Amino acid sequence: MTIFDWLKKAEESGAREIAAANAPVTPAIDAEMLRQDVIQALRQIYDPEIPVNIYDLGLIYELDVDEAGAARIRMTLTSPACPVAQSFPETVECAVNGVPGVTQAQVELVWDPPWSREMMSETAMLELGLL
Repeated sequence: MTIFDWLKKAEESGAREIAAANAPVTPAIDAEMLRQDVIQALRQIYDPEIPVNIYDLGLIYELDVDEAGAARIRMTLTSPACPVAQSFPETVECAVNGVPGVTQAQVELVWDPPWSREMMSETAMLELGLL
């Protein structure tokens, strides 16, 4: 190896180190903390017919948040005849997409199992005077 080869190699190596040092750093997402933030957003959305938020009402069957910030929600409504059945999943998706750290929200509306009062949280039951 000549001195010129050595200098070129050192220059290239230094350029890679500088590029690596200046690369944007994507902060790690705490998926559980982000999940809690999504739950808080869901608690701001109320069922149009029952004055309780959709999370405590038991309409959220599944909520997954990954380290990339993608949120996946499986939810139902109190009835397939709900007047907002067509638009409500989009409302939920928009609210979740508004949570800082969420990179993508996907909401799936499911009807199985059918919603029942037993799915409500104790908080919801207290709000409705059922306890």
